[in-house]
Amino acid sequence: MAIVKNTYELTYIVNSVISDEQVKDMVSRVTNYISENGGDIIEVDEWGARRLAYPIQKKRNGYYVNMYFNAPGDIIPRLERSLEIDDNILRYLTLRMDPKMVRHYEQSKTQQRAAAAVVEEAPEETEED
Repeated sequence: MAIVKNTYELTYIVNSVISDEQVKDMVSRVTNYISENGGDIIEVDEWGARRLAYPIQKKRNGYYVNMYFNAPGDIIPRLERSLEIDDNILRYLTLRMDPKMVRHYEQSKTQQRAAAAVVEEAPEETEED
């Protein structure tokens, strides 16, 4: 029997008080945890440090990370438990993407690539004195 892998979106907020090196370590640790447990990372998008809408644990800022991955459903509770235990993770949200969400994600990525290609092909304007 084949293992069914669902597509997930995970967004989590890291305590921004820790150093940049520790943040990078945290992101790689979450990514490695998913990979080691049978998941395939699609994209890791680090949004960076931002102000929170409301204080969380008396903190006003956080480092946002959004990632997309394919994984069997049985690793999600273990992943969320490890995020819950970690004191430097302020909040997290895991969404299982349905086919409509996956299509929307793929279309948006295609549009972003097309826009990037148009920007690269645009001739540079020259200044004439």
